[in-house]
Order: sequence, then structure tokens, then C-alpha cells
Amino acid sequence: MTDASPTPQPRRWFFTILLYGLGGFLVLAAVASVILRDQIYQSFLDPGIPFQTYQRPAEPDYRLADSWAVLSEPREDSAGPAVFFIHPTTHDGGAHWNAPIERPQEAEEIARIVLPNWAAPFLASDADLYAPRYRQASLYSFMNNREDSVSARVLAYGDIEAAFDDFLTRTGPDQSIILVGVDQGALHGLGLLLTRFSQDDVLRARLVAAYLLEAPVPLDLFETGLSNLAPCANADDVRCVVSYAAAQPEERQRIFALTERSMSWTGTSTLRFVTERALLCTNPLTWTPNEDYAPESQHRGGAAAEGLELGETPSAMANQTGAQCQNGVLMVDQPRANALRRAGRLGEDRRAPDFNLFYMDLAHNVANRTAILAEIRAEEARWAPPLDDMVEVEVAPLIPVDEP
Repeated sequence: MTDASPTPQPRRWFFTILLYGLGGFLVLAAVASVILRDQIYQSFLDPGIPFQTYQRPAEPDYRLADSWAVLSEPREDSAGPAVFFIHPTTHDGGAHWNAPIERPQEAEEIARIVLPNWAAPFLASDADLYAPRYRQASLYSFMNNREDSVSARVLAYGDIEAAFDDFLTRTGPDQSIILVGVDQGALHGLGLLLTRFSQDDVLRARLVAAYLLEAPVPLDLFETGLSNLAPCANADDVRCVVSYAAAQPEERQRIFALTERSMSWTGTSTLRFVTERALLCTNPLTWTPNEDYAPESQHRGGAAAEGLELGETPSAMANQTGAQCQNGVLMVDQPRANALRRAGRLGEDRRAPDFNLFYMDLAHNVANRTAILAEIRAEEARWAPPLDDMVEVEVAPLIPVDEP
């Protein structure tokens, strides 16, 4: 009896092997794309031209209103503080190391998302807002630490220095100042503390506080370039510095980016890695720079304020998260509200979120510090001005005069 089963055809085996091979390749490609997605994303954002030969965008002229995202009108009787707000990174990269200030994409995101979430909490106490547009360094330049990327950050800081100098001409000489920087803006705000506030006693006396958020601030600076300033020790301190960068314990890439791959200023105004540099962390639930855990019951409220006009108060979501400073990073609990959870965007570990988890905590705190500084300055105004340095007078010898 013969076996009547058909003999496998070589062509069928070939196509079977090819099909399985192709399927395996697609699976491996999908896995690789997930694992290497940030590297792939970076390759698309690379300008592909050295910074040295890159044609820089036109330098902003801060005498013109178009160079500002928000420019308050000068008021003769302005009793409230002036807020100098430095926005976070909104330009991913591609053709530019530094974004031109007239790009409509960035202007729209700043107006719709950034200002309502990150500038609005500081507008209590009848504050004036000054928010410069600047040739911000791209997100790509913060995803690596190439020499080109560092140069892009330095260029962006130069714009902020120019904007701040113009800001000083627009504010009254006695008007209090609130300095706010978020993400990339915090790096530039720290630069202003080093090059402007630390060098000027009068300017420092006007400072309510500096809020440097979502970026690392090395503590060693308070022993060198910022020796005339100090971290805020409690909710009532003024003329001091607040800083935190929030992450959840499972966000390991973000924690690594903040503590190992970030760069910050040194006392000589150059950029250096923050690795092995202790970082300032102010818990926004207690306003102390210690590592005590603050439960969610102390959380005044976060907000997702996208699309709101400045001056509109968002619906606050309170008791959403506990917080604790650990090794210079503000560890936060997962908020219950989806609107206060980070998105899964590419490069998310280097971005400021599209919401403000501590919106109401910041608003309450800055109003409190502003009121306290106003009382302090009113009391200081009653003091007699300091005496000038004493001048030694040499005794002149008596010269006899001949009688006529």
C-alpha cells in the first residue's frame, strides 16, 4: 500500500519561511522602535548643521511690543509686583537650534497652554506681567549635551539678559519683582540671579522670590555666585529662591535626565553637569527644603488651565498628590485626575507638563510672600539712610600771619 499524502512543495516552504522571517523582522523592528524611540525622535530633530555655521534667527528688539508674549502697560501708581516670566521649551527642533521668535506654532502654544498654567498663578496682588519671547534653545538641544546644544542654550540666555535689562527700564525703581522660570526658563532665570541680582543690592531688595521650576538648581551656587541669596526656608521667607522638579518614582528616565544628564550654571557663569552636585528641592506643599513627606491633604490644588485667558481662575483639583523631596527631586504621588498626569509624548522627560500640579499652592504662596515683602519694605523706608563712609580729615598746621 502506497502513501498517498502529497509531497511538500519547495515553493511552499520558501514562502512559509519568508512569511515567518518577515513577521519576526517586523516584531523586532517594533520592539526596537519602542526601545530606541527617543533616539529615533532625536534624529528627526537634529538641525544637521554645526552651530558655528548655523544662521541664527534675528535678534529680538525688546523695545518693541512684538518681542513680548505679554507686555504690561506702565502704570504710575502700580502698587503690585512686576512678574518677569521666562517660558519653558515649546520648540522641538528640526531646522533650528534656536527658534525664531515670530514662529506662530510657539506663539500659539505659549498663549494657549504655557501662560494660563505657569504664569497665571503669579498674577495675584495686582501684579504686572512681562513675558519675553526669546530665541529659545530647541528641545533637541536639551536631549543631548553636544557642544552645539550648549551653545544654543547660551544664545537663548543672552536674549533673556537683554529682555530683563529692558524690563528694568519699564518698571518703577521701587516696584517689587517676582522672577519665574519654568523648565528651560528656570535655567535662564538662574543665570539672571547670578549675573544681575547677586551683583546688585538694590535689585535684590526688590525681589519677592525667584521661582525656578522643573529644572535642577545646584546648591553649591549658594556658596559661590549666589552667596548673597539663599534658598527659601519656609513659606514666609522673601528675597530667596524656590526650586523643584517633579517626577513620580517610576519615571526613571526623567529622574535620570534631571540628576545625571542636565547641565546648570557654575559660579563663573559656565554650564556644567549637575552630576554629583546636590540640588535644591523646595516642597510646594510645605515650602521647606527638607525631605519630610507631605500628604495629599496639604495639596491646595492643581489645574489644567489650557485655553483660559489670563485673569481667569481655573477649576482647582485639590488633594491630588503627596510630595517628598528625595535627592534633589520632588517625588510626587500619581494624581487621581487624568488631567494632572503626564502625557506619553516623545521627549516627555525633558518637557514641562501641559498642566500645573501645584497651581493653587503657588498662587497662595506668592501672594503671601508679596504681602510680607511689602510690609518689610514699608518698615525699611522708615529707617534713616545709611551714613556715608567716614572721611578722615587731616589737621592742617597753623600758619602765622605777619602783622602789618
